[in-house]
Amino acid sequence: MKRVFITGASSGIGAALAAHYAAQGCTLGLLGRRAGALQALAATLPNPERHRCYAADVTDHAALRSAAQDFLAHAGGCDIVIANAGISHGTITELAEDLPVFESIIATNVTATVATFAPFVAAMRAQRSPARLVGIASVAGVRGLPGGGAYSASKAAVRVYCESLRVELRSSAIKVVTIAPGYIDTPMTQQNKYPMPFLMQPADFAAAAARSIERGDSYRVIPFGAGMIARLLRVLPNWLYDRAFAKAPHKARKGTI
Repeated sequence: MKRVFITGASSGIGAALAAHYAAQGCTLGLLGRRAGALQALAATLPNPERHRCYAADVTDHAALRSAAQDFLAHAGGCDIVIANAGISHGTITELAEDLPVFESIIATNVTATVATFAPFVAAMRAQRSPARLVGIASVAGVRGLPGGGAYSASKAAVRVYCESLRVELRSSAIKVVTIAPGYIDTPMTQQNKYPMPFLMQPADFAAAAARSIERGDSYRVIPFGAGMIARLLRVLPNWLYDRAFAKAPHKARKGTI
């Protein structure tokens, strides 16, 4: 029976991962900003008495550490930590009011990933059994998207940070897995006003992600079609990428949806 801690668990990808792992008989630590949504989710899961809910913002590092310590004590350790919490807004560099939005995206998507993993590393080392630290990146982090500088930069940072951590922990039993979702049908993507190729349902994503986590994949794009696009984007020369994406649709800025 695995012990799994998930941030951003109250909706979207996080809730789908919670449902998947609960169905496997796992003990869950569910952290999110909305206490009511967490409790409602936990009530739908098998064996709700096993799970712990933590209403906290991942940018509150003290609250995050406290939740991690409580879950470690409750579950007697942890096998999988999924740093899933994330936010997304369009940003325009020349607009001064977008700078705090940029900073909040970096704080939530990048710094909080580090703060999520930090309290678990020593405990996972001490277990001397296979464990996983899972960072949620994005296809949007493969190349910079116009109007999406904050989100693209944050997800590229998650990918590279997880790569550094993977090498750092290579001699331990802890594997660092980076999952890069394409378009998943969640409240975050439902705000998009443009076509979303290879749109995937959250439950299908969760099942595929869990298989990748179990294998200990270093990096995986889900779904497969999005992975093919990501591979193509990586090899496009800058001049061609710039020409192709200069007029790409922008993600909505905060307060404009």
